[in-house]
Amino acid sequence: MTPPKKRIAILGSTGSIGQQTLDIVRANPDRLQVEVLTAQNNADLLIEQAIAFEPNAVVVGEEKYKYVKEALQKHDIKVFTGADALCQVVQMETVDIVLAAIVGFAGLRSTIAAIEAGKPIALANKETLVVAGALVTALAKEKGVNIYPVDSEHSAIFQCLAGEFHNKIEKIYLTASGGPFRGKDTKFLSSVTKAEALKHPNWSMGAKITIDSATMMNKGLEIIEAGWLFGLKPEQIEVIIHPQSIIHSLVQFEDGSIKAQMGLPDMKLPIQYALFYPQRIASTFKRFDFAAYPSLTFEKPDMQTFPAIQLAYEAMKKGGNLPCVLNAANEIAVGAFLNDEIRFNDIPAVVEKCMNKVNYIATPSLPDYIASDTEARKEAQSLTKKKISL
Repeated sequence: MTPPKKRIAILGSTGSIGQQTLDIVRANPDRLQVEVLTAQNNADLLIEQAIAFEPNAVVVGEEKYKYVKEALQKHDIKVFTGADALCQVVQMETVDIVLAAIVGFAGLRSTIAAIEAGKPIALANKETLVVAGALVTALAKEKGVNIYPVDSEHSAIFQCLAGEFHNKIEKIYLTASGGPFRGKDTKFLSSVTKAEALKHPNWSMGAKITIDSATMMNKGLEIIEAGWLFGLKPEQIEVIIHPQSIIHSLVQFEDGSIKAQMGLPDMKLPIQYALFYPQRIASTFKRFDFAAYPSLTFEKPDMQTFPAIQLAYEAMKKGGNLPCVLNAANEIAVGAFLNDEIRFNDIPAVVEKCMNKVNYIATPSLPDYIASDTEARKEAQSLTKKKISL
């Protein structure tokens, strides 16, 4: 007997993860059905996706609402706009699982709304747990909601833990490619261009996450996310540079045994695993060829040249609203760099200054997180306008 189609809400459908998720839907039309698509500004692609997949509803940013509504008028598709609408559509009875791929703090409210409605979450938005991990994980536990990680590193850990959930984790290793500037020094980084920073050696990603990978802040955010997903302390999480990006992460158990999850750098595999867990379904993804990778290498990260990792450890150890501040300051600093307002090296400097200045709250509520995010953004914007230097 064929199981019913799983109806999916894709939040951030025009981004890299969203588009790859739709590729998986195309490959599995008998298993997946698109129920909701959302985007902020990429109206033309959203319209194209909506016509192709015929969702029940789409949500778009206010500036593009009339344009999208008119374009889809002849189709039986509801069009909404605004953050409240986004929170409402994920709670529809016709949604079976929510793929949360909105970049940054903007993805928090809709993910919380989906959890409150008891919807399983395929989480690609790491900032949700970075910003409000205590609140989100407590709510998921209360509602009995499973959070399936989509980040390749956290998916790797999740896969390594299959059949091992009763065994104690001694340590996990989060692998990192090292980005485009692996092995470079601080002097070199002070003059890198936006174009250079956007050239990732292994992965094809959006601009913000690509810059985060170049500064190593992406790995810092993943450290915090891993702590919440797997109940780990900072000292149980180690970052290791693995330039080939074949081993996506490793788990070391208390007997000393280590499990690793391997594969080519392709986000479709972790997306598909999250959508169909616990089942592994057939795919046409390119297979790994050992002969093509005769050497897999590893090295320790240079935390002096790339201080973002250490900043993330500090935020995780202190907890409270500090990871929220780190994330907000980083979002503003990355945006400023992409707008040619600050240098590459100024990104972690802005983050550190904001972490030291924004009011610390040990046990924040959701309003506290929102206020901290706002305060950190204002402080970071002030610093970027001053063109701070290291």
